[in-house]
Amino acid sequence: MAAIYQVVNRRASSLACRLHSTYVRKMRYLNELKEDDSLCRQAQTSGTFYLFHNLSPFLQKAGKKYLVPQLGAAEMKRILEKFKETEQWIEKSVLIGCSDEHVPHFALDLGALEKSVVESELQGSFTDLRKALFVVDGIDSSLLALAQSLLRWHDSHQYCSKTGQPTQKNMSGSKRVCHASGITYYPQMSPVVITLVSDGSRCLLARQPSFPQGMYTALSGFCDVGENVEETVRREVAEEVGLEVESLWYSASQHWPFPSSCLMIACHASVRAQQAEIHMNSLELEEARWFGLEEIVEGLKREPRSSKQDDGSFLPWFPPKQAIAHQLICEWVKRQTS
Repeated sequence: MAAIYQVVNRRASSLACRLHSTYVRKMRYLNELKEDDSLCRQAQTSGTFYLFHNLSPFLQKAGKKYLVPQLGAAEMKRILEKFKETEQWIEKSVLIGCSDEHVPHFALDLGALEKSVVESELQGSFTDLRKALFVVDGIDSSLLALAQSLLRWHDSHQYCSKTGQPTQKNMSGSKRVCHASGITYYPQMSPVVITLVSDGSRCLLARQPSFPQGMYTALSGFCDVGENVEETVRREVAEEVGLEVESLWYSASQHWPFPSSCLMIACHASVRAQQAEIHMNSLELEEARWFGLEEIVEGLKREPRSSKQDDGSFLPWFPPKQAIAHQLICEWVKRQTS
């Protein structure tokens, strides 16, 4: 009987630890902010703000690094007063997270203000998100992607698709409501598979005409309605390069804000070496080819600026470490060398 009590007590103690962990407390606090408008409004007076201008994030350069400044509520109030804007502007912000100490983080787009004047006032610059994601730290990169996606969603969902009437954002920005129809809209992500195909000794990378010169990456495509991940992988590989996937396995996932908010589902896929001749779909791709281990290792070391050769051509280079395609390529290298 004593042993039974010990087991029960251990389980209760373990449950209590989980319920009172830093992560659990933070997630519950964020959920309260999402659901309670008055609590969220109060949090805006003590939170920090990430600024955007027409969906471009604000960065400051410090030496060779780029930083993402977090402005406190008092600083935001000072800026808005200087530009003769009211504090109600802060209510246009959206909640994007909080620190372990429960300091809430918000994102606010100042697109209605003069860009150059704001940049001069804050001594920084509003930077295209594609560039920003690859020059800031990983944590800030994820937060900027989340913030821009949420701001973009609110900008494009200001009216109800059924009634055409204006929708109203709740204080945290976790939803919009059409009071005429009673419909509640929530931000959504589109599932996309990104697949690194291998024939055992080589991996397949491709490029589209819109890519920066010299850049190759894994195959990707949106999931069609009714498809599961496996069906999407097989279809995309067949459509884009004319190969039939023999087996596949999941690697990881990543939120990606382009072209809009996407959930990138990263997979590896194998094809038979005897049936590895590429038949590229030129409507979707500019080039697709097999890469050996040595060429992949060299390409991972190469940066875009160092890829241009004297004759004007470009050596292959691959997405930076912040992109999940980079992770797929590194995993393939590790399997080849282990």
